Amino acid sequence: MNDAASRSERVLAARRVVVKVGSSSLTTAAGGIDPAALRRLVAVLAGARARGIAVVLVSSGAIAAGLAPLRLARRPRALPTQQAAAAVGQGLLVHRYTEELARHDLVTGQVLLTADDVTRRSHYRNAHQTFAKLLELGVLPIVNENDTVATSEIRFGDNDRLAALVAHLVHADLLVLLSDVDGLYDGPPDAADSRLVAEVALTDDLGRVRIGRAGAAGIGTGGIRTKLDAARIATGAGIPVVLTSAADAEQALAGEPVGTFFHAAARRRPTRQLWLAHATEPKGVLLLDEGAVRAVTERRASLLAAGLTGSTGVFAAGDPVDLAGPDGVAVARGLVNFDAEEIPALVGRTSAMLRRELGAAYEREVVHRDDLVLLPRRA
Repeated sequence: MNDAASRSERVLAARRVVVKVGSSSLTTAAGGIDPAALRRLVAVLAGARARGIAVVLVSSGAIAAGLAPLRLARRPRALPTQQAAAAVGQGLLVHRYTEELARHDLVTGQVLLTADDVTRRSHYRNAHQTFAKLLELGVLPIVNENDTVATSEIRFGDNDRLAALVAHLVHADLLVLLSDVDGLYDGPPDAADSRLVAEVALTDDLGRVRIGRAGAAGIGTGGIRTKLDAARIATGAGIPVVLTSAADAEQALAGEPVGTFFHAAARRRPTRQLWLAHATEPKGVLLLDEGAVRAVTERRASLLAAGLTGSTGVFAAGDPVDLAGPDGVAVARGLVNFDAEEIPALVGRTSAMLRRELGAAYEREVVHRDDLVLLPRRA
């Protein structure tokens, strides 16, 4: 089977699809929501539903939708103003989607997610059950980050990373990223010598791509880098990805060779490993000697206290932390079994020394191999 047939057949075989659309694909030049663009997108999604495909939409645009009612000329930089715009705009955005989907006899449901919903395992399970029931009932869920209550960074990887994690969460067969560019280029899209990359066979190939500028519309906050990150997450979870423009959404879902197709890994990565690698933010860093780095990366062994040289950050037992070698480069991420203030007493000590000096409770692994995932080396 040739590559074109493989791509087309994989897309057409998908029965559950996550579609992500960015703000720049939904807004007018003035910054408000473009009713015609939203109507065209909904028509495409309704067409997919008519073919028996379960669709989950991850939609940006809440902040953009709130600009005009608040008389804001451009996307605000201050977090409280962003949150205010999101609070006003999210209802307006979903209302427009609800009206347009109703024209196709489709029911929608709003799902607002925070980082906790994909980083805390109990929340992750609850979110999975919610999506499963919505899809079982024939609802088309519309997902966005809960920008209104975000406490640190307003965006979740510009919703690209969120879309990839949602694709894994709902066990999707395909992720479609819609942008204001028509795919991945081997250089800046507006450069004369840049060429569209039609297919990416391995995610390792992405490290050699020169990153161009972000979208030109000025409303969205992401760029090609966040889309490459999303492609890495999804393909690593066994989910192929199509990156194309919103204008080519219908052709993309029909399996036509538009945009860039990212082939998926041969097997799905376990949920726990994906969660650790992509849905957690490290609370600190454990510093390892060379021997411990080799044990963790080559033998896939647990991290023992004997290989520790120190730590940075403030963390508690059970928190995610990065494991870094003498060069400071993180090689793995895992759930630590000790509080940060306990680490100095553990540094360089063997299990026998820990048992003798601190008691049997300190003889355990600093990070158990079942709670550890290797991180890719970035080019």
